[in-house]
Amino acid sequence: MKLTETDDFQSLFLNDVPLMDVRAPVEFAKGAFPGAVNLPLLNDDERHRIGITYKEEGQDAAVRLGHELVSGDVKAARVESWLDFARKNPRGCLFCFRGGMRSHIVQQWMAEAGVDYPLVTGGYKALRRYLIDTLDHLVATRDFIVIGGRTGNGKTLLVHDLKNAVDLEGLARHRGSSFGARIAPQPSQIDFENALAVQMLKLGHASEKPLFIEDEGRIVGRCALPPDLLAGLQQWPLALLDEDLGTRIANVQKDYVTDLLEEYRAAYGDEGFAQFSDFLRQSLDRIRKRLGGLRHKQVRELLDKALERHEQSGDESLHRAWIEELLVKYYDPMYEYQLSQKQGRVVFRGTRAEVLEWCRAR
Repeated sequence: MKLTETDDFQSLFLNDVPLMDVRAPVEFAKGAFPGAVNLPLLNDDERHRIGITYKEEGQDAAVRLGHELVSGDVKAARVESWLDFARKNPRGCLFCFRGGMRSHIVQQWMAEAGVDYPLVTGGYKALRRYLIDTLDHLVATRDFIVIGGRTGNGKTLLVHDLKNAVDLEGLARHRGSSFGARIAPQPSQIDFENALAVQMLKLGHASEKPLFIEDEGRIVGRCALPPDLLAGLQQWPLALLDEDLGTRIANVQKDYVTDLLEEYRAAYGDEGFAQFSDFLRQSLDRIRKRLGGLRHKQVRELLDKALERHEQSGDESLHRAWIEELLVKYYDPMYEYQLSQKQGRVVFRGTRAEVLEWCRAR
């Protein structure tokens, strides 16, 4: 009996088809696709032992060992986990690394249990290649407009207000500055690239309008932008947000004080404020050399006073002082230098509301 296969990669990603990844956990951890569930044929130890046998004794011996390791109750439990996934996700698919022996064994064992579950032709490797090529094609052929502006202007808020915008910081789970780390860990580089490609595929398929993307450097936290995308960011037209200093301070305070403290308290309970305080101090210390010793000392004193008042009374007002000092004396001069290299690309400039209106008219 010939079992079902699919090579319609575009449909899999556009329609969020449930994907059952039967590679070993160590492979899954290095890189996976958004929403994929890891239900391996072999665990890491079994895969390692089979790999050694393959090298020393050949394929037939490795296959025999595999069937010995995954038999009896172990096999029954794994088959049941695959069948359970299929029952919950009847329109899904399965894959291994290359669409070879592992996925065919899983598919065959499921078929013997009465379920013909389709596998992805070429497996993870083919899906990954498709996403890389799709991202490169979109970058080369679609119109993009970059959303820029000083720190605190609300670029990310604007990106969230646009339907056809790429949220690089959301995908990287990092705000892109020394203070930008989130409580949740960042994705692996491959996970970031896969999620980025899927998001851009969906946006590119939904509309022929320009795609909007926030101005970023080479890396967002530890996630590096793909080279072609980075090159595009350095040459595409630029729309600049330009809010007053008071608005920017308020935006930064909401993101990095009010909202961030809520995240820490939700994660750490009574220890949340202490963890939050440590994070802000450590983030400031990471830019000590660039600030200079004296300025770092001044800002640190302002931060310590703000945290002390905040903890004692819940009053956040003193945070404005250290935020303003960093914006005016550190981030703004750095931004002005960067902007001087981009002046010929600026196509619009205004408040967040004005830029949003302009973008929606494109």
